[in-house]
Amino acid sequence: MTQAEVYAPKSVQLWKTVMNWLSFMVQILVQIVKSTSSVAQVFCYIGFSQGHLLSPPFPAFKPLPVVEIPFESSAVDVAGSDGDEADADADGSGGGHLAKLTVVLDLDETLVCAYETSSLPPTLCMQATEAGLKWFELECISSDKECEGKAKISYVTVFERPGLHEFLKQLSEFADLILFTAGVEGYARPLVDRIDVDNLFCQRLYRPLTISTEYRDHVKDLSCISQDLCRVVIVDNNPFSFLLQPLNGIPCVPFSAGQPHDNQLLEVLLPLLKHLSAQKDVRPILYEKFHMPEWFQKHGIPSPGWAQ
Repeated sequence: MTQAEVYAPKSVQLWKTVMNWLSFMVQILVQIVKSTSSVAQVFCYIGFSQGHLLSPPFPAFKPLPVVEIPFESSAVDVAGSDGDEADADADGSGGGHLAKLTVVLDLDETLVCAYETSSLPPTLCMQATEAGLKWFELECISSDKECEGKAKISYVTVFERPGLHEFLKQLSEFADLILFTAGVEGYARPLVDRIDVDNLFCQRLYRPLTISTEYRDHVKDLSCISQDLCRVVIVDNNPFSFLLQPLNGIPCVPFSAGQPHDNQLLEVLLPLLKHLSAQKDVRPILYEKFHMPEWFQKHGIPSPGWAQ
């Protein structure tokens, strides 16, 4: 976050402001070091519990390079493919025209990051504005209940990843967009309403559609979207979200409010997705770039049955 001078008429007020800011920056640093998951915010795994800013960490993946280079789509054979005949166009025409790429996007720490409003230092939003980071406050329904059994209303502050709206606009020109979050619908639905005013997402999928596996909970099984995954890509800051289809996943750098100059959406992810949109099968390219099956094996998750 760009440093900003904060003036106060009394030394006590200045001291309190400095301490609040340092406390928040320590929280941000912990998030970056531990590379928290895509549902790492307060409300994603256990609702909106006060002060619970981090969920169980997953091993960090190597960040995507800023400069993308051309890929060779013939670099690796994907199990389940039968050569050129099996690479027929997604629309079945076989005449060289490819149907739109399907891009599945995670929400928290991929497109936005969010915090309980009551937990933020009072100067944070002002400093975010000065740094050019867009943010808004949101009223949403918590997974917790009031003592009378009524739904609990929570207030969160949401920070948009730089370039978010332009990224969605350009991506929608060559891909069908699907929002898939492990967040609860009471939180995620009003948030997505705010960032997707043009209804660019053709589907919105929430926590009930994630599944539990032997290795992780809240896994996003892409087979609920399509049985043909040749032209389906998922972008998620938590690689374990796509452990069932590792050849379709793009692990992205987690986003937090302490990164106002983040460039992942427009300068890294968009060029890669545009390149993938011209491929009959995205999986050989993504395998060559990330080698996700080997990454999962290193973290104790075997490979049998992954190829789709």
